[in-house]
Amino acid sequence: MSRISAGMVAVLAVAGLQGCASERSEQTLTDASSAFQAVKDDADVLRSAPRDVIRAGESLGRAERLSSYIGSGSDVRHYAYLSQRYSQIAREHSELALNQERLAKLDLERQRLQLALREAKLDSVQQQGKWLETQIAALASEQSDRGLVMTLSDVLFDTGRAELKNSASRTVLKLVQFLQLNPRRVVRIEGYTDSTGPSDENLTLSRDRAQAVADMLVDLGVDERRIEVQGYGDQYPLEANASERGRAQNRRVEIVFSDAKGILAPAR
Repeated sequence: MSRISAGMVAVLAVAGLQGCASERSEQTLTDASSAFQAVKDDADVLRSAPRDVIRAGESLGRAERLSSYIGSGSDVRHYAYLSQRYSQIAREHSELALNQERLAKLDLERQRLQLALREAKLDSVQQQGKWLETQIAALASEQSDRGLVMTLSDVLFDTGRAELKNSASRTVLKLVQFLQLNPRRVVRIEGYTDSTGPSDENLTLSRDRAQAVADMLVDLGVDERRIEVQGYGDQYPLEANASERGRAQNRRVEIVFSDAKGILAPAR
C-alpha cells in the first residue's frame, strides 16, 4: 500500500508540474497572439516593418502548432517569445520610421519658412531698391549721351574748399544704398568749377571735390574699383559765368551712373 501511495503521489506531482507548465505556455501564447494582432492591425507598422510582422506571425503559428503536442511547452514558450520580440521590433521600427518622417517634414517646413523669409527679404530689398531708384531719379536728370546723371550743387562745399559739408551725408548715403542694391553698376564722379580764378587751380579744385565724394563712398563701403574720378575745372559750364546764379550752377559735382550691366558712358 505504501508503494502504491508513493507512486500516486509521484504521478500527481508530475501532472501538477505539467499543468503549471501548460498554464505558462498558454499565457505566453496568449500574450504573443495579442502582440501580433496589435501590430498586424496597425497600418503604420505594416508599412514600415512588414518583414518583422511576417516573422512574428510565423513564430506565433509555429508556437500554436506545437501547443497541441504533449511535452512541447518549452518549445511553445520559445516560439511565442520570438513572436513577441518580432512584434516589439516591428513596433520600434515603425516608431523610428515615423520619427524620421516627422523630422523630414519638419526639415521641409524649415526650408519652406527659410525660403519664404528669403523671398520676403528679397521683396523688401526690391521695394527698397525701387524707392531708392525713385529718389536717385528725383535728384538726377536724364541725358541721352551720358546716361543717368546726379548733380550735387556747390552748397555741399564751402567756397574754395574740397571738404564735404555735413549736409551732403544724406544725399551720399542714398547713393551708397543704391549702389549696394545694384552691385553691377559703377559710377564716374566728375568735378566742375566756375571760371573764377586760374584754370589750373580750378582744375585741381574740381578733382579734389570729386575725390572727396568718392572717398566718402569708399568709407561707407562702396568698392573703390566701382568708382572713377574726373576733374574738368571750368570746362562744360551749365550757365554763363556772368552772374552769381550762373556761377553757382557751374560749381558742381556730377555722378554719372553706368547702365544695369555696368557699362559706363565714355568720359568727356
